[in-house]
Amino acid sequence: MTGPDLAAPADRALDHVVINVLRRMDEAAELFAALGFRLTPRGHHSLGSVNHLMMTAGPYLELVGLPETGPQRQDVLDSPFGLNGLVVASRDADATHARLAAAGLAAGPPVAFTRPVTVDGREAAARFRTVRVPADRFPAGRLYHCEHLTPDLVWRPEWLDHPNGFSGIDALRIESPAPEADAALYAAATGTAAEATGGGWTLRLGETRVAIVPGATARFAALTLRFRGLDALEARAGALPEAAWVRHGPDAATLTLPAFDLRLVCRAAP
Repeated sequence: MTGPDLAAPADRALDHVVINVLRRMDEAAELFAALGFRLTPRGHHSLGSVNHLMMTAGPYLELVGLPETGPQRQDVLDSPFGLNGLVVASRDADATHARLAAAGLAAGPPVAFTRPVTVDGREAAARFRTVRVPADRFPAGRLYHCEHLTPDLVWRPEWLDHPNGFSGIDALRIESPAPEADAALYAAATGTAAEATGGGWTLRLGETRVAIVPGATARFAALTLRFRGLDALEARAGALPEAAWVRHGPDAATLTLPAFDLRLVCRAAP
């Protein structure tokens, strides 16, 4: 590990959040780069998907899509477009699988996969093991657990410096027609406690808050991102016709990206 602050998140903390762009990866990568996010080089998973990451010292944001040719990852094809993946950190995929079985969630066995990574001029294989809970139990979006076998190939200092000051993921808002029942399911799946909070339910994955609130349909409705300041992001968003920017004060704003069905709540914090 490069330094004490660069490590995979602790077990049961938030690992990353996924935006599914399907076959529009070029368009999505261009848009996020124009907004001032530093994207990792395009990755090619052995399972049949492609990605770009937007890293922080903790949980990260992932664009995932499908390659033009070759194997096509079925769970990406079957997933809703836009914000749709909540990924929980696991330090032991086998132990996570056993815990989910004990909680009555018939998760599939751990699945191993890789993607090539070039760091310091050498090519290596980033390796992962994931455990997925039944998709029909979580209609708002995919929920799965990820064990990083090579975290030093993912958390790299050269990928943390974003021109727009992006520094963290604060919250995910999930809408549900049955928030109390869904909160209990999310709590069981993540191994955390859900607390009733003002018309909804909240659980914490490390430092990230997940709010489950009433809604007409089940969906991942909004993601709250943290930045060192909002002025750089505002300037970039204001220059892009694909972005809608509303400032709510010195430290808060909303960024909407209609082409990818995304609502990003932006918060400034040191």
